[in-house]
Amino acid sequence: MNTKEFFAALELLEKEKGISKDIIIEAFEHALISAYKKNFNQATNVKVEINEHTGTVKLYQQKTVTEDVTRPQEQISLSEAMRINPHYEEGDIINFEVTPKDFGRIATQTAKQVVKQRIRQAERDNLLQEFKDREGEIVTGIVVKDDGKHVFVDLGKIEALLPMREIMNPDEIKPNSRIKVYISKIESKNKGPVVYVSRKDPNLIKRLFELEVPEIYDGTVEIMSVARDAGDRTKICVFSEDPNVDPVGACVGPSGQRVQNIVDELNGEKIDIIHYSKDPEVLVANALSPAQVTKVVVDESRKATTVLVPDNQLSLAIGKRGQNARLAAQLTGWKIDIKPESEAANLDIEL
Repeated sequence: MNTKEFFAALELLEKEKGISKDIIIEAFEHALISAYKKNFNQATNVKVEINEHTGTVKLYQQKTVTEDVTRPQEQISLSEAMRINPHYEEGDIINFEVTPKDFGRIATQTAKQVVKQRIRQAERDNLLQEFKDREGEIVTGIVVKDDGKHVFVDLGKIEALLPMREIMNPDEIKPNSRIKVYISKIESKNKGPVVYVSRKDPNLIKRLFELEVPEIYDGTVEIMSVARDAGDRTKICVFSEDPNVDPVGACVGPSGQRVQNIVDELNGEKIDIIHYSKDPEVLVANALSPAQVTKVVVDESRKATTVLVPDNQLSLAIGKRGQNARLAAQLTGWKIDIKPESEAANLDIEL
C-alpha cells in the first residue's frame, strides 16, 4: 500500500491549518487497525508500522512467547518461537506480518473517514483554544440573524451567540450591522466550541474604556469598579497613583470625545465617571454624582452610610426608580440611605 501522496498531503495540511501531522498519523493507524478487525475479523493484538519515507504501511499480529499457550491468537509457544529464532525467550513479543493482499482499498477508505473526523476535531480544538484565550475580551462582529432566543454574530472564524437577555435594547440589533461584544463564556460541544457574548456585561464598559483611553490600557489609570443598568446608565470609578494625571479627565478625553465614542457605541447610554477615594465619605459622595451631597455619616460595622443632601437635591440623589442610589451602592460596596437636610435634626446629625 503506497501512501506517499497521503503523507505529502499531511505536510501541506500541517502548514495550512496548523494541525499536527502526528495527530493525523495516529488517527491513520487507528483507522487501519479498525479496518483490519472489521473486515478480516482478526485478533485485537495488532500493530501498525508506517514508514513515512518509503510510504509503506504494514500490519503485524503480535504474539507473546510463553511455555503454555492458552490464547493461540495472542501467544506462541517457546519451542515454536525458538524454531524461528533460537534467541527468543519467554516473555518476548514476536511480530507476524498479516497485511492482507486486498487490504489497501478497504484500509484507505476507512482511514479517510477517520482522518477527516480527526481533522475536524483538531480544527474544533484549535478554535476552542483560540477563543478560550480570548475569553474576557471585546471583539467586533457582524450581526447575521436571530432565532428569537439568540442573535448570531459573525466573528470571522465562528458565529457567536448573543442571548436576547444580554442585549441592551433589541432595536439596536440589525442584520449586517457591526457591533462590539464582550466574550463572556466559551463552551465545548460535540459539534465544536460555542462562544457566548454579551452587550450587558459590566466588563464590556471596562474593555471599551481600555480601547479608548490609553492611560487605562497602559495602567496609568485604573478602573476600580463599574455599576451598570445596561442601555440606560453606567457609573465607573477610576483612580491614578500618578498625581500629575487626572483619571476622570483622561477618561473624558479632549472635548469629551473619548467618553462620547463609548456612549455612541452603547447607543446613548449615560456614563458617570467618578474619582475613587479610600475615604468612604468622599467615595460615596462622589458616587452620588450628579447630586450634591452635604454630609456622609459612615457606620463601619454595618458597612452602611447615611447621606444628607439638600432638600431640592433629594430626587436627583435617589434617581428615577432609585437608579442613582442603587448604582452608587453597587459601585462603592456601601449601603446608602439618603435623607434630606431638613431631617438632620431628627437624625441627630450635625450639619
